[in-house]
Amino acid sequence: MKKSIGVLAILLFGVLNMAFLFETFNYVKADEFKQWLDSGKAMVMVDIQVKDEFSLHHFKDSIETNAFPVETEEQREMIAQAVTAAKEAGTDVVVICPRGGGGAKRCYSYLKDQGIAEEKLFILEGGVEKWPYKEMLLSC
Repeated sequence: MKKSIGVLAILLFGVLNMAFLFETFNYVKADEFKQWLDSGKAMVMVDIQVKDEFSLHHFKDSIETNAFPVETEEQREMIAQAVTAAKEAGTDVVVICPRGGGGAKRCYSYLKDQGIAEEKLFILEGGVEKWPYKEMLLSC
């Protein structure tokens, strides 16, 4: 009985991860995001970098969540402030991640599940690591 429950749990985990593989995401390229920043476009920036990375490099007015890699319920709860801000603003929402990979996708999916319209959700392609305009980043 215990063995079949374990197998069932593994299968369920695999199915959930496969669904994640087929989900689509909206990305914003660095050049376009720079234009948004330069123009003062209204948006909510949800930065999920861990505290040490956020302190080294982040965008002005981004919401610090320290929720990376957004795998646990506790980490998802760290995004609550950003969910509220996004719902109140009604603007585009850009997820900022170290590399724009799995953590950003999990954050994007969570924001979508919380009622943020998918057409307003974006992931910064390549994350902070690939951001070519380092002079635009702030440090604490």
